[in-house]
Amino acid sequence: MGIAALVLGVLAAIGMTIAFIPCLGWLNWLNIPFAMIGLIISIIAVSGNSPNKNKALAGLILCSLAIVLGAFRLVIGGGIF
Repeated sequence: MGIAALVLGVLAAIGMTIAFIPCLGWLNWLNIPFAMIGLIISIIAVSGNSPNKNKALAGLILCSLAIVLGAFRLVIGGGIF
């Protein structure tokens, strides 16, 4: 479960990075829900009895970062009023 959390975190971070390109900010509307799913899986993996807690923690941090920065990008771009 920790590896899945890390993979989702990396994919969310890549999506967030792509969404910072001008004219691609709309991608955050897809990336934020994807990162929320990764965040839920990461929380489950960190709280469980898993040997991959470090990977799950990295996924938790990456998904949280993707959500916060993606929402910030939507706010400054006028996507959320």
